[in-house]
Formats: sequence, C-alpha cells, structure tokens
Amino acid sequence: MPQHSRISTTFRRAIAVGALAVAASGLLVGCGSDDSTATSNPSTSATTSAAASSSAESSASAAPSASASASAPMTSPGEAATAPPEQPEEVPGDFPGPSEVPVSAEGQKFLDALKAKGIEPAADGTMAVSTADFICQAKAEGKSDAEAMVFVTAMVGTEASAAGQELTQEQATANAQTYMDVAHATYCK
Repeated sequence: MPQHSRISTTFRRAIAVGALAVAASGLLVGCGSDDSTATSNPSTSATTSAAASSSAESSASAAPSASASASAPMTSPGEAATAPPEQPEEVPGDFPGPSEVPVSAEGQKFLDALKAKGIEPAADGTMAVSTADFICQAKAEGKSDAEAMVFVTAMVGTEASAAGQELTQEQATANAQTYMDVAHATYCK
C-alpha cells in the first residue's frame, strides 16, 4: 500500500472517530435536560412544621430526638457540605513546571549528529529527541522501518512546522530517513 494511501486511510479514520464523538456528545447533551423534574425548591418551614407535628403525636420518649432534629441547622440544596478555604493557597513560583526540559547526554549526541547531517532541530531539540524515542520504541516492538517511517515523517513535518519551515514531501521523507539512520546509530540502545 503506498505511503500516501496509508496516511489518507489514517486521516479518514480520525475524521470518522471525531464525527462519532461529536454525535455522541450531542446526544448526551440533549438527554441531560433537567426540565422534567420538579421546578420549586422545598421550603424549610414545611419540613420544620411536619417534624413538629410528628413529634407532638409521638410518644414522650421520642420527643427529645425529634426536637433535636428540628433544631439542627438546615442547608440549602446547593450549599456544599464543606466550604473552600477563605484564603486560596498561593501558586508555586515554578507552576506549571519548567518551560524547558533538559536533554540527556544521549539526546544531545543525537541532536549533534542531526546537525552534522544538516538538519537543525526546532527549539531546544525536545521534539527531535521525542522522535528518536519513538524510533527506538518501534524498533524494540519489532516494527519495520517502513511502518515507523510513516509516523517519523509526520513527526519531522510537525517539527519543521513548529520551527517555521515548510518541507516538501520529498524533503520530509529524506529528513525522516536521516532521523531513522541517526537514531539507530547514536540513540537506540
């Protein structure tokens, strides 16, 4: 099966799954209406008077427990059982985490080898190292280079786009092959 046809099939599947997800969420939203339920809130006075009348009709031994329940504080239906703290906690200074992930020594060797082959990785190189991780994982799972090449080409194109470069299909394929060769030679263990 030609590579373009595989990408097209994968794209069609992704579109179909997305359409099904949108349809399912539309059904859930339509079925989640609360219109058929009671529209008024129960009053606390009716509850208290019912408790008082039932305690008057009950025996003398049950009266203390009924009066204790009548005097207990009542909460409204929407009130939370536990309230959030009055003062919110401060956000740590490094939230949501570091903006750059350090590259390992093996990753740096991979990046240096790519640069030597004429490929300049985007930003700090983490996307290129992630691509190398994928290549090594595919090799460990016994996938052929042809199977992995489809995804590596897409990853290379995404990285080039993030760097503001436009690649032709031939350039993306050639760069993906370089990624595969360099990863097998310097990165995969």
